[in-house]
Amino acid sequence: MRKLTTSGMVVAAAFAAAAGLAAAPAYAAPTWTVTPGGAWTAKAASPKLTDTKTGTKLTCTSSSATGTLQSGSGLSGTGISSITSVGWVSCSGPLGITFTVTPQGLPWSLNAVSYNSGTGVTTGTLTGVKAHISGAGCTADFYGPTSTSSATLTGSYSNSANTLTLSGGDLHAYNVSGTCLGLINNGDAATYSAAYVLASSQTITSP
Repeated sequence: MRKLTTSGMVVAAAFAAAAGLAAAPAYAAPTWTVTPGGAWTAKAASPKLTDTKTGTKLTCTSSSATGTLQSGSGLSGTGISSITSVGWVSCSGPLGITFTVTPQGLPWSLNAVSYNSGTGVTTGTLTGVKAHISGAGCTADFYGPTSTSSATLTGSYSNSANTLTLSGGDLHAYNVSGTCLGLINNGDAATYSAAYVLASSQTITSP
C-alpha cells in the first residue's frame, strides 16, 4: 500500500510540475516607442573600415545615410528602422590608394534589443550588411562569415546625442584582387566604426 501511495505522490507531483510549467508566462520580447519616426538622414565624420588581421585601415572623409524609422508605441524591435541608402566620400588606405565604396543588398535592417533608461541609449544590431570596394587596381567584397552571407554590426542609438553608432561586426573580405593583396586578404576579418548624427531628433524608448 505504501508503494502505491508513494508512486501516486510522485505521479501527482510530476503532473503538478508540468501544469506549473504550462501555466508560466512565456518570455515577452520588449516593445518600443518611437517619436516622431518616419524618414531620417544622418552624416558620420571619418568612418573607418579595419582589417583586423593585417591592421590595414580604410578611412573616409565622411559618410551619409538615409533611412526610415517606425513610429508609435508597442513596436517590435526587429526591423524598427532601416538604412535605405548609404554613401562614402573620399576614402583612402595605405600607400595613398583611394577607394570607391559601394553598398550592396540595401535596405539594411536596424534592430533594437535593449534599452538603458538611465542613459537613454538603445543597443541593437544592423543586419544585411554587404559592400564592395575598388580603387587603383584593388578590389574586394566585404560580406559576413561566408562569401554568400551578409554581415551583422553592433549598433547603438543615443536619444540625447541623436547619434547612431556602428561598430565591430563579423565582416570578412572576399574576392580580393590586385594591389589589395597583402594589405587585405581573402577571409580576413574586418570591423567598421562610424557615428552617424541624425539631422533631426528621434527618440526611442522601451518600458
